[in-house]
Amino acid sequence: MHDLSPSGLSLTAPSRRTLLRGVGGAALLGAGIPLLSACGGSGTAADPKTVSLGSNSSDAVPKKAYAEIYATFTKKSGIKVDVNTKDHNTFQEQINSYLQGTPDDVFTWFAGYRMQFFASKKLATPIDDVWQKIGGNFPEAMKKLSKGEDGKYYFVPLYTYPWAVFYRKSVFAQHGYQVPTTWDDFVALCKRMQKDGLVPIAFGDKDAWPAMGTFDQINFRTNGYDFHVELMAGKASWTDPKVRKVFDHWTEILPYHQEGAVGRTWQDAAQTLVSKKAGMYLLGTFVGQQFTNKADLDDLDFFAFPAIDPQFGQDTVEAPTDGFMLSKAPKNHEGAIKLMEYLGTPEAEQIYLKADSSVVAASTKADTSSYTALQKKSFEMISGAKSLTQFMDRDSRPDFTSTVMQPALQNFIRNPKNVDSILSSIERQKKTIFASA
Repeated sequence: MHDLSPSGLSLTAPSRRTLLRGVGGAALLGAGIPLLSACGGSGTAADPKTVSLGSNSSDAVPKKAYAEIYATFTKKSGIKVDVNTKDHNTFQEQINSYLQGTPDDVFTWFAGYRMQFFASKKLATPIDDVWQKIGGNFPEAMKKLSKGEDGKYYFVPLYTYPWAVFYRKSVFAQHGYQVPTTWDDFVALCKRMQKDGLVPIAFGDKDAWPAMGTFDQINFRTNGYDFHVELMAGKASWTDPKVRKVFDHWTEILPYHQEGAVGRTWQDAAQTLVSKKAGMYLLGTFVGQQFTNKADLDDLDFFAFPAIDPQFGQDTVEAPTDGFMLSKAPKNHEGAIKLMEYLGTPEAEQIYLKADSSVVAASTKADTSSYTALQKKSFEMISGAKSLTQFMDRDSRPDFTSTVMQPALQNFIRNPKNVDSILSSIERQKKTIFASA
């Protein structure tokens, strides 16, 4: 048993930050909380009226929201949910040994590759029976995210949020800018903004994960969802001309990015959008946290990253999605199934969303009447997507993204002319890391 698996290793601090985005960016960064035991969870699930649940939601806001969901489930079913909450980062670091021991019946986790990894290792139980009941609540793209490589369901999604290009409506109105839908229009807009004295694209990559989001957008717009997923899974080559094309596009717009990005946090970059010094910013909806004045927040809007190749258009949306999985041998299988079915209902999602307005429901049937304008637009973008991605560090092995991709992309930002040697180095390291699976 080893902890350095694709989803159970000790991550560097920047990668950990990435794992916190889905809970509003306010999760605890380790506070001396006990580690997950390698040999199990809370250990009380033998009771047929109790389901044990391992949770990474240590932050106050999601922790309270989840508690309300479980309390409502208990009222409806008579089944108690015994929650084993651990610090968010600790949960990620210990998950591999935790799942190989005697884990809780149900556990919180992420959609896409991270879920598929544990499913392929037989560390999770298929839940096709759950999806027979909840399937009508979700769009096709969300269903695809919830399946293992064997085509079976292993995941119930709860909430999600999109990455997009954010801007101030008043700035666009003042200068007469139009939202670009094609790459050429986007480049032309960058040039106009620069002439108008604005920083066209706010950018901060000090924590090393924001640049991964830029790569993702350009790659699936250039090469499509299927190639993007193959590349993230280590199946396509980083020296493929298709990848070089991504960096050619990136090189074209790099001069319009905020200078000194590697020394700037995403929060500081966001402040240039708040202060109207920047025209655009590619990030997740959590950027709204930096708009503390209501008038500024009401002025915030976003658009989908522009199309590059017409055959792929704007079909793919990057939407990190959090939810639940069933462990390999749940003590209370029947009770756990009932809980999973409830977690897939619009009611459960709405309980969560009352406490956390930075995200949106994964379901298409959730009540959106209380959504803010940004939430409504986020919901429409995600539910209308043909394909959803999770973000590079969730769609690939985190040991690869943290040790290889983060420094490589920062190297590219500093030295875009070195792209060929950077890509060769990525490919060499990728072969070594993925071969160790």
